[in-house]
Amino acid sequence: MTLRCIDLFAGCGGTSTGATLAGLEVVAALNHWPVAVETHSLNHPRVHHVCQDIATVDPSSMPAHDVMLASPSCVGHTKARGREQSHHDACRATADDVLRFAEANSPRLVVVENVPEMVEWKRYRSWRMGWSDLGYRVSENILDAADCGVPQHRRRLFVVASRTRRPIVIPQPTERHLAAREVLDLDAGPWADVATWCERTRSRIANARAEHGDDFLVPYYGSETGGRSLDRPIGTLTTVDRYALVRGDRGRMLTVAEALRLSSFPAGYRLAGNRRDGMKQIGNCVPPWLARHVIRSVVAQVFA
Repeated sequence: MTLRCIDLFAGCGGTSTGATLAGLEVVAALNHWPVAVETHSLNHPRVHHVCQDIATVDPSSMPAHDVMLASPSCVGHTKARGREQSHHDACRATADDVLRFAEANSPRLVVVENVPEMVEWKRYRSWRMGWSDLGYRVSENILDAADCGVPQHRRRLFVVASRTRRPIVIPQPTERHLAAREVLDLDAGPWADVATWCERTRSRIANARAEHGDDFLVPYYGSETGGRSLDRPIGTLTTVDRYALVRGDRGRMLTVAEALRLSSFPAGYRLAGNRRDGMKQIGNCVPPWLARHVIRSVVAQVFA
């Protein structure tokens, strides 16, 4: 029998794609951003879609399901958020809605994805105890997408809550690391003269050239002082253009199609919206191959 799952905070569908690859049927996906919901609909047309703030959704309206997948907002947890702002508490509190949905529907298995910094949240301990109060065993697992064969280093926390005798632990993946050059189109343009780029980026390029030669990746912003070899996975993709490809004295930002491949989306995956929307969706996603490993591993233990 095919297991049924719902995907909360589904975004553009990375987790749903991974669940499908793992053999599950995604029956519902919920997200508040219309562009992401449109993308999800384009690629998962048989799924019931809800475009709404989760705080206003009645959890009993969800179709019957065995597994609940959720990626509550990481904005209040991630170190990339910058200084604390008034809306960060509200972002962190979206994790409470996952508990609310679990209490209403009692799925046998719940997988919650976030950044590793979530465990430093001042309310994390009480949130975790909430799962115990509902009868779940809980484990925390940190995995890197690159270890699942995704050509991108992306460390993520997966909290597994299960109605089992013991907590379910995700085995660490050991796939071969895929180099960024294997999925980039190294000859595609348009190119710009890197001498026209800002001083800080030119400094990074000079440092990267000394270490990696003529061809490399360089962050266009951030605290890094150099670049990255094309012979290793790229660094974490964010919600705005971050990495540029440099070849000699020419450079260009990565394309949306390349960002999709760097995140392990299948060929032909369609994104709604403009380029900026596309990069935002990819920067927020769970890479499908990472999701596949997580879901396949825990399902095998819970539903054996």
